Amino acid sequence: MKNLISLANLKEGNEGKIANIAAGWKATKRLSDLGLTPGTEIKVLKKGLFLGPVEIKCRGAKLAIGCGLCRKIFITKDESKK
Repeated sequence: MKNLISLANLKEGNEGKIANIAAGWKATKRLSDLGLTPGTEIKVLKKGLFLGPVEIKCRGAKLAIGCGLCRKIFITKDESKK
């Protein structure tokens, strides 16, 4: 079984694939509308301090996701890329 880590715990420069989104219906729909669905590759570009937003690259676009939502997005970390 692959190790899962929340997006909030990924470090700057790390990459991975979304494995699961453990959020309510509205939040899951909003993330889906942004292109954040299971199987999507993402890269953490920049993290705010403590509860700040996380800037990611997804499907060629840069997005900022709040820390609360980041805790509900679980990633399979790509160990071969940093």
